[in-house]
Amino acid sequence: MDTLQNDIKLYYNTERERLRMPEYGRNIFRMVESLKSIPDKEKRSRQAAAIVKVMEILNPQVHSQENYSQKLWDHLYIIAGYDLDIDSPYPAPLPEAKEVPPMPIVTYRSPVKANHYGRNIESIIDLIASEPDGEVKTAMIRSLAVYMRQQYLIWNKDSVADATIFSDIEKLSDYRIKVPEGLELAKISGDTNFSRPGMSINVGGAGSNRKNNKRGNRMNRK
Repeated sequence: MDTLQNDIKLYYNTERERLRMPEYGRNIFRMVESLKSIPDKEKRSRQAAAIVKVMEILNPQVHSQENYSQKLWDHLYIIAGYDLDIDSPYPAPLPEAKEVPPMPIVTYRSPVKANHYGRNIESIIDLIASEPDGEVKTAMIRSLAVYMRQQYLIWNKDSVADATIFSDIEKLSDYRIKVPEGLELAKISGDTNFSRPGMSINVGGAGSNRKNNKRGNRMNRK
């Protein structure tokens, strides 16, 4: 018994060879290493196709990608360290292609002036500021103010005066927009509830449903 316990050794991933594509797991890596040891090229190619099929089963989300079949074969070459002599339906990828850095994503450098309104509001304000004065521009300002009031109330449940929204529009436009005198917004009903993104509104709530069920059960017992 003591001899058996001494022969048992736990192997940790930190002690093993690093996986080139961890998403496929170490079993696929072992299959590929075994594949490379097959001397006959025809048998090696058939085994490679079988491994690609297993990779496809393990990662069904790959079907949503364009040319997913070729990508699976490319991943097979990558797992093998590009040291794979098989008859592939696609040309073998080059190691240099993987070293090409991804294209940088263009990001906004200027900070958002008002986080509770968002950057899209600033773009709309820039568009309205370029419009000539008139009824169309006034209607655009009114629609923008209604939307900004809604965004304001999502994050701040207190009521907000129209003058506050108008002032924010002028400030965010660097005073390129002048809100027309006498402009008013429609009144908001006291029952209106603006929820934050990702939060659903449950009318009545689960608590009220439980109360109604209890009330119904009491009525049935009478």
